[in-house]
Amino acid sequence: MSKEKFYITTAIAYTSKKPHIGNTYEIILTDAIARFNRFIGKDVFFLTGTDEHGQKIQEIAETEGITPKEHVDKIAAQIKDIADMLNISYDKFIRTTDTYHEKAVQQIFKKLYDQGDIYKSEYEGWYCTPCESFWTNTQLADGKCPDCGREVKKAKEEAYFFKMSKYQDKLMDYIKTHPEFIQPESRKNEMVNNFLKPGLQDLCVSRTSFSWGIPVEFDPGHVVYVWIDALSNYITALGYTPDEKGDLYDKYWPADVHIIGKDILRFHTIYWPIMLMALGEPLPKQVFGHPWMLVGEEKMSKSRGNVIYAEDLVKHFGVDAVRYYSLHEMPFAQDGTITYEVFISRFNSHLANTLGNLVNRTVAMINKYFDGEIQPGNISGEFDNDLKKTATGAIERITEKMETLHVADSLDEIWRVVDRANKYIDETTPWVLAKNESDRARLGTVLYNLAETIRIIAALLSAYMPETSKRIAEQINAADLSFESTKKFGITKAGSKVGKPEVLFARIDADKKMEELTAEFGSEEAVDIAPFKDYIEFEDFEKLDIRVGKVIECDKVPKSSKLLRFTLQVGSNTRQILSGISKYHKPEELIGKNVLFVANLKPRKMMGLESRGMILSAEFEDELTVLTTMNDIQSGAEIV
Repeated sequence: MSKEKFYITTAIAYTSKKPHIGNTYEIILTDAIARFNRFIGKDVFFLTGTDEHGQKIQEIAETEGITPKEHVDKIAAQIKDIADMLNISYDKFIRTTDTYHEKAVQQIFKKLYDQGDIYKSEYEGWYCTPCESFWTNTQLADGKCPDCGREVKKAKEEAYFFKMSKYQDKLMDYIKTHPEFIQPESRKNEMVNNFLKPGLQDLCVSRTSFSWGIPVEFDPGHVVYVWIDALSNYITALGYTPDEKGDLYDKYWPADVHIIGKDILRFHTIYWPIMLMALGEPLPKQVFGHPWMLVGEEKMSKSRGNVIYAEDLVKHFGVDAVRYYSLHEMPFAQDGTITYEVFISRFNSHLANTLGNLVNRTVAMINKYFDGEIQPGNISGEFDNDLKKTATGAIERITEKMETLHVADSLDEIWRVVDRANKYIDETTPWVLAKNESDRARLGTVLYNLAETIRIIAALLSAYMPETSKRIAEQINAADLSFESTKKFGITKAGSKVGKPEVLFARIDADKKMEELTAEFGSEEAVDIAPFKDYIEFEDFEKLDIRVGKVIECDKVPKSSKLLRFTLQVGSNTRQILSGISKYHKPEELIGKNVLFVANLKPRKMMGLESRGMILSAEFEDELTVLTTMNDIQSGAEIV
């Protein structure tokens, strides 16, 4: 009987610079999902790789004084090394400079052109180099890129365009009839309401202003633009061409899930499915837009001095600790956070104290009381059944969580077993049983039950922390870590010998480690800030009436791309304020917050609505963050 197939991909990493842990999180997440599906018996194909063309890369290479190919070779090697260091079990690593990919992309472009889905015209608009996106005047946000907020350049060039609008209704129907296609649900609503319903514009799919790209065979001077080049990797990696699809494609396509960052959701849920519709190919079953890993509450940025790299974390904490933190600390649909302080805290509490201590205590007691030999587990007693039920019932709960990609929640289910085993030690008090010869058989059973539970834990951990799983299995001499074995209690053989107790995760002295990290990486780097304004008199400052207001309502202003309408609770009154921060904050994340606002700014009308005040925000690197209070201060309180 053939296995059920499972095809999973990451987004291919852009080779502009070495990725930080926020970028690397995606491949760790995808690897855990891939490993788990292999664990439960599926035939898995896991694809990752690098996106290596574009104007940005050409400009970087020119700055470095090397060729674009030399630059991408260097970065692609770094990305692959990071994946290997993190024990990523990919089946194929594709590079968009691979010859087979380039040839397939040229054929895809030609097919779409021949059937009339691509046409030649001229583009005039605004171009964002970091996002590699064209924008019209109306799409700009305060004159800048609506996606990243950076400066844009006026651009005019001959280009080929893809007829997106031709397939818009078909894609809308597909999303309606396949509710699982875009996950999480909030991401689907964003794509439908913000992009599909307003109407799609035709997509620029070739460029002539730079040369680092796949040439359009039938029109010298044009190179294939990023969308058709990069997105088609998911099928070219399987051997797809329009003329010959290949065995791997026939076997694995459509993909079961694309794991991507939420910032590139539009490309994967609108551009990519429309391309596939035009090619007459099936759409991927699901696109999962994962959240971001932030440092504190900020995105990682070299200019902020807050970038954390995977190899530095691995050097200080080990591979599986990095994998555990990345998988456990990222919520399903909300951004997660990483700091060295929190990492150390989780390392000590979850890994050293809870998991590591359980294994170490159990192996040490078997060595101490029975010379390392596991005894028969046939003297039943209180607490045994609950331990066994928790251990053997975990896989069903984990599988349910993993089927919906709630990976952090699935890890919680494993730690539920770990916690139950630690509690079992406290309940059965083996050190007390060891004092009486009459309790020796019961002591043997207690330690057997612990060893068997630890075997199940090792099996369950194999998808998330593969090296830790092996190390645990070696300590208790467990041979069977299969999926089926996690459903049964009693597989460990009496008479087998455990190894010597080894420390899985040595507890970290937090203060000492923070000193070490600060000495190695330094404190936050100096950054460029806006120049200070001229001095004012204290009397001028006293004219400002700055208050605290609690946000009780917040929504987007109709027909405005940047305005949010706030209703603030200010003491016993309410006040309406309009603020042009729509691209920086979602309304729902502000409701309930205590914000600071200027209360005595003269009222004015915007979009037909009166605004009575100004919300205060901090601006840095073209990003705005609304200022909120640390504590739940009484609304209406004056800032002095």
